Amino acid sequence: MKAMILAAGKGTRVRPITHTIPKPLIPILQKPVMEFLLELLRQHGFDQIMVNVSHLAAEIENYFRDGQRFGVQIGYSFEGRIEDGVLIGDALGSAGGLRNIQDFNPFFDDTFVVLCGDALIDLDLTAAVQWHRAKGSIATIITKSVPKEDVSSYGVVVSDDEGKILSFQEKPSVDEALSTCINTGIYIFEPEVFNFIPPKEKYDIGSDLFPKLVAKGAPFYALNMEFEWVDIGKVPDYWHAIRGVLQREVKNVQIPGIEVKPGIHTGLNVAVNWDQVEIQGPVYIGAMTKIEDGAKIIGPSMIGPNCRICSGTIVDNSIIFEYSRLGPGVRLVDKLVFGRYCVDKEGHTINLQEAALDWLITDVRERSPFDDRQEVKAIADLLKQDP
Repeated sequence: MKAMILAAGKGTRVRPITHTIPKPLIPILQKPVMEFLLELLRQHGFDQIMVNVSHLAAEIENYFRDGQRFGVQIGYSFEGRIEDGVLIGDALGSAGGLRNIQDFNPFFDDTFVVLCGDALIDLDLTAAVQWHRAKGSIATIITKSVPKEDVSSYGVVVSDDEGKILSFQEKPSVDEALSTCINTGIYIFEPEVFNFIPPKEKYDIGSDLFPKLVAKGAPFYALNMEFEWVDIGKVPDYWHAIRGVLQREVKNVQIPGIEVKPGIHTGLNVAVNWDQVEIQGPVYIGAMTKIEDGAKIIGPSMIGPNCRICSGTIVDNSIIFEYSRLGPGVRLVDKLVFGRYCVDKEGHTINLQEAALDWLITDVRERSPFDDRQEVKAIADLLKQDP
């Protein structure tokens, strides 16, 4: 069976992570989110998968290649152009990307599934496809019920008692919401849907295709299902997702590494003197990371691989990406550190210079000013010694 993963977006709401990592490669405890999607598709018999790429396309293609090691076949559709030897991404929109593949050579010749590449899901796709076919639907949106007070964060789908879609509401207020069923970005289509997508145009599934299907009275349905769905489309979503995994609230993601103490997992060759640090789980510490004596880590927190957490540093309810160095005495609460970037749990950037942290939060591969100070102190101590 065939499927498509939408992976061409720039991921602007997940910056600074997506400055250098495309959304499908955003790690959930060191495993890219798209890898979880491939596993789900394979489990339900979807083994021919197209992926549209644009922003940081080479990163996605170089990681997943032809899909062989994941038990599937993968093809890529690049959206953009080359200027002066440089790839310039120019996404066609989710529906435009689908049409671009079909126009190149008809690929989608039977019922197919489309997934957004920025969510963790645990869904019975087989049952969903059976329901879709039984309805004679040309297009089906998988929806999920949320508490009414949360509807303003999502696109709401309004349908009748038979599931036929009547209208949409984009992030309505609680009082205006006509439904508590939200669009999860999981779609099932028949090839006839291409009759509603114009060729060679930027065209979006949600804002362009779906309203047209409603207007034309097409057999277009919503299937509301109970399943695990963890969106990572924004920094706050990602922060909550990592917390959920560490607290074992996300059932389809296992914490990697070895549980060295209750609630504390580590990768390979972590350098830490357990008697000289304070670590309260749940915490994950990546391979080749050094935690100096006197450091304190309070979970739920993730420390990526190849990091250095210096003496006196406090990491509390935070996410630290790989190759991060936190200098002595840094206190991070509810933060995300990615390279030279630091953001709070709502995604607001912390100005490191204004906070006087620019030399204390660095790349471990760089020589830090603190190292220079240590060297100066060591030389001074030597000079004080008697010859």
